[in-house]
Amino acid sequence: MDTPLPTLLVTGASGQLGGAVVRHLLDTLQFPAERLIATSRNPDALADLAARGVTVRAADFDQPDTLAAAFAGADRLLLVSTDALMEPGKRLAQHRAAVQAAVEAGVPHVVYTSLPSADTSHVSFAPDHLGTERALSTSPLTWTVLRNAWYFENLAYTLPGALASGEWASASGDGRIAYIARDDLARAAAVALASGNTTNRTLTVTGAQAYSARDIAARVSTLTGKPLSVVDITPAQQVEGLRAHGFPPVLADVFASFDVATAAGDLGEVTDDYVQLTGQSPTALDAWLPANLERVTTAH
Repeated sequence: MDTPLPTLLVTGASGQLGGAVVRHLLDTLQFPAERLIATSRNPDALADLAARGVTVRAADFDQPDTLAAAFAGADRLLLVSTDALMEPGKRLAQHRAAVQAAVEAGVPHVVYTSLPSADTSHVSFAPDHLGTERALSTSPLTWTVLRNAWYFENLAYTLPGALASGEWASASGDGRIAYIARDDLARAAAVALASGNTTNRTLTVTGAQAYSARDIAARVSTLTGKPLSVVDITPAQQVEGLRAHGFPPVLADVFASFDVATAAGDLGEVTDDYVQLTGQSPTALDAWLPANLERVTTAH
């Protein structure tokens, strides 16, 4: 007798990562739409998924009392970390409420999107992720933590301005980042969610190679035909520069912490966890960058 398929739930399904996870479940893994639940603060944005037969529900992490009902009936839940970065402490409170709601809803297993070295990272919001990991580990749930490396797509925050001036001001020194495509991370999350795994595990999901800012700059310069040199600055100079460009102080500190973390080696670890999980090799930078050059070098 066949074991019935679990019902899978993806939070933040109107976001770029969550939406890509649902698409991988449907199209890559051929998971039946009637066994999928997609949630969002804005369920109207999920009309395309509803049209494919996915159950769509509203789930607002700022209204924790509503979450248990939103999560009802799920056997496995993907908790995509929220984007609440402007109010320190808010994101961790949201995540803790979601973990508690999963317990109340009787969801047995949660998959969570964290970041590398959450326990030691210099990234300013690493404590949000570590706190969520601890909330899972002290709950009665079983869990999979995906410590996701930096997206290739994050280069879009830096490269347009750098190319315009010909200089990439960086406080990352010779530190490296094991970049990976967001779509690869979505595939990894879909596989982890759809798997029958019920043991507690932490995976660090990275690309196959780590790159310094100078490595990236050299490739971008070659592909665009424009000069791009990396200029070393201090973290304090970076914060000052970001504020001068209109970044709110909280956000300037967040972005500067990325370079501090890179310089410290927090984002440079390369693992084969992606390959072990998916059976695929992650997309290589030298394949991804030419195919997505306009996305990361054009100001939006």
